[in-house]
Amino acid sequence: MEIEVAETDRLRFDDGTPVRAASAVVAFGDGHLVVSDDATYAAWSRPDGGVTRVRLLAPVDGHEEFDEESGTKHLKPDLEAACRVSVDGVEAVLLMGSGSSSRRMRWCLVRLGDDGEPDVVVADMTGVYAVVAATLDVEPDELNLEGACVVGDSLRWFHRGLPSAGLPSGSVDLDLAAAVAGARGEVGAADLRVSRPRRYDLGSADGVGLAITDVVHLPNGDLVASAAAEDSPDARDDGPVTATALALLRGDLVAAVVRLPRHQGSVLKVEGLTVLEAEAGLVTLLAVTDVDDPDAASWTARIRVRL
Repeated sequence: MEIEVAETDRLRFDDGTPVRAASAVVAFGDGHLVVSDDATYAAWSRPDGGVTRVRLLAPVDGHEEFDEESGTKHLKPDLEAACRVSVDGVEAVLLMGSGSSSRRMRWCLVRLGDDGEPDVVVADMTGVYAVVAATLDVEPDELNLEGACVVGDSLRWFHRGLPSAGLPSGSVDLDLAAAVAGARGEVGAADLRVSRPRRYDLGSADGVGLAITDVVHLPNGDLVASAAAEDSPDARDDGPVTATALALLRGDLVAAVVRLPRHQGSVLKVEGLTVLEAEAGLVTLLAVTDVDDPDAASWTARIRVRL
């Protein structure tokens, strides 16, 4: 597997403020929805270059943004995973909290309304997180579910883990139709069946274990995962990121891991991926990064992957 970082740019809203802490990106309408893990809104990036806010959740104790410096980090909804799904034959986006606390166990289902504006349904999915934790054999407060993709009729949900503490990355499968029904409030969260737990060993970089931050499904059936070597004390606190990589997952095996080059002297902490183009042996991905700085705009990058 060969990797080329082709184009990078900073992501800002139309008013010039930064799109912070980008954690997921997915096609939406005529553009892409970029999800921040420290805000109650997403960024809708359009082909004309415009970037507007999309409200996902109500303010929490009066706050729309959250960070450690202001003492509000524990309040954040931490939406980390996103993928496209179908609702009554219409494309939609499912956004999922990372777990580890009750505030991080909500899902948002986003569709375009008849007026062309985003319509959002929010569901408390606490019950399914307990089942996922038990299935992966991790403590509930150690959950850090950062990626999701559709594989056939399943929603595959990826746990980042903390390899440096002996917690490997992993995944579980949910029935896709049932998961969408749960997001719509038609099925109880605790009733969703969780199956096929997997573990992934991506190795390490500079002595720090690589852990999955997002995953996309390719037309040939392979999966490509982004991964970060972050020296964190636990699932909730940030640590220094020594390196990032892309991993090729083929079946249940890690087929290849390739380190991403540094960008302007710094590590590109890729936390979100989506497929832009895929042809025989060559895939172009759109990636978004979390720079772990509440005052800095997230990077976007086009990454070419030759399989």
